[in-house]
Formats: sequence, C-alpha cells, structure tokens
Amino acid sequence: MTYRHFIDLWQLDASDLRAILDQAHAMKRARQGWPKGKVDADAPLAGHSMAMIFEKNSTRTRFSFEAAMRQLGGDSIIATAADMQLGRGETVEDTARVLSRYVDMVMLRANSHGDLEVFAEAASVPLINGLTDRSHPCQIMADLMTLEESGVDLKGARLAWTGDGNNVCSSFIHAAPKFGFSLAIGTPDRYAPDEEDVEIARAMQGRIDLFDTAEEAVAGADVVITDTFVSMGDKDGPERLAELDPYAVTDELMGLAQNGAKFLHCLPAHRDEEVDAEVIDGPSSLVWDEAENRLHAQKAIMRWCLYK
Repeated sequence: MTYRHFIDLWQLDASDLRAILDQAHAMKRARQGWPKGKVDADAPLAGHSMAMIFEKNSTRTRFSFEAAMRQLGGDSIIATAADMQLGRGETVEDTARVLSRYVDMVMLRANSHGDLEVFAEAASVPLINGLTDRSHPCQIMADLMTLEESGVDLKGARLAWTGDGNNVCSSFIHAAPKFGFSLAIGTPDRYAPDEEDVEIARAMQGRIDLFDTAEEAVAGADVVITDTFVSMGDKDGPERLAELDPYAVTDELMGLAQNGAKFLHCLPAHRDEEVDAEVIDGPSSLVWDEAENRLHAQKAIMRWCLYK
C-alpha cells in the first residue's frame, strides 16, 4: 500500500492540494451554525485513531488537530516526547514502527525535519507534519484557504513576506508554484530564506523575488505576511529584534501594498515587535479566520491521507 504522507507541499501534486482546499471549504460550509463538538454528518473517520506527538509547545496545532479529529468522528492520543520512550533515547524508527501498530495516522510536531523524514520512512501509516524547523505546511494550507474566503484569487496574486525567512516562509515558497501566486520576500541577508527552497520553487516555474527591504517586497502586494521575529529555540532574541525591526509590518508599510491588501500572521503574535497593533487588530487583518481555518484545512488533510 502507498501511504499518503503530508510532509512538504512541494512534494505533492497541485491537483491534490487543490482538492484538499476545495474539501476544506465544503466541510466548513456544511458546519455553519453547528456546535463545535458535533460530529460531521458523514463521520468520515469513524473508527480511526491518530497519535499526536509534540516536541514543541503548541496552542493552535494541538487544539485544531484534536477538535478536527473529533469532528471527523475519530479519536486521538496525545503525548509529548518527554512522555514517551522517545524522550529517553528510543529511536525514531522504533517509535514509528510501534505507533503504526496502534493507530491509523500520526501527526508529529518535531524539532528536526530530518527526524520527521526518518519517521515517515519507518512508519506504515500516514504521517502529517505539524511543524518542523524547516517547514509548516498545514499552516500554509489554512492561510491559502483564508485568502480564498476573503476573495483573493491565488492564481496571479502577489504575496509579500517580510521579516525572518523561517519555516513558515519556506512553506509559502513551496506553495507558490502549486497555486500560481508570486511571492516577494524582504529579509536581511542573515535571515534570508533557504536557497534550496527557492531553487526548487523556481525550477517548478514559481516566481520568487528576493529583496533586501520590506518596502521593496510589499510594494504592490495583495497580501502582506509576517511571523514572530523570535521563535521557539532562538537564543539571540535581542539581536534578532534589533536587526529585524525595520521589517516590522506597520500602517505605513501596509500603505505600500495594494488598496485593500490583506494581512496574515500565523500566531502567536508580539504586538509592536513584528507587527503593529493597529495592523493585526485592524480591518486588513485575517488572523482570526486564519487560526480557525487550521481546523478545517487539517480535516481535509487527514481525509486525504486516509483516502477518505
């Protein structure tokens, strides 16, 4: 059997990603007005279970995946690495082989992308990337769903990223050739996105433009995106904040984008660091819809992984 892992967007066919987004939209519409704990009418994952492993702290990933599995009619088992023998030296491969005997699917929020790939190779059930140091594909699917809800046609749209060219930025790069949007990235040299990611996207005919300033990246954009300047595990917080401060999203910076441009941030946010409060709490911000859509996008991802 071929296992459908959801690890990085560049590895998946554009048609599959489009189908996932279409199903996410349809499932969300079908639940309008329902209590959040009510199971979907077709209960597509009834009788199925998923293990969720967290090596990093989480709010949206944990709650959205657990709520998603309940709405799909399935069950979930949650553990941190410290709860498991994985945290005491058991190999990733052995953990993958054992969990594959207990559950139908695994979601892993990992410190190392390499560990995620090792897990997928050893597992005999689908694996979903809940975040690694290299990418965050579930977040980007929710982001793109949110933009479409707001009326943005992804094909031909201009998205701008400013700040740290981190794992979320990498997944936007992966998505660009799959959905047909162009991506402008403004970062200092030291925080530029991964060169390999850019090369892969360009080889797939994706338009990725790199700039030294936030102003150049945002000019004329339909969407402006940023993320926290100091992420979990970063040891150089004050230095990062000082160097990235010119890349913060302010009202003035938003004024360089298209009239009516949207603002995205995957949260958690630090107001008046990477984004001004007037922007994230203002009319251009889609961050709360974006957070909610983690639930709906991930439901569609889980159904895709299990051929449902």
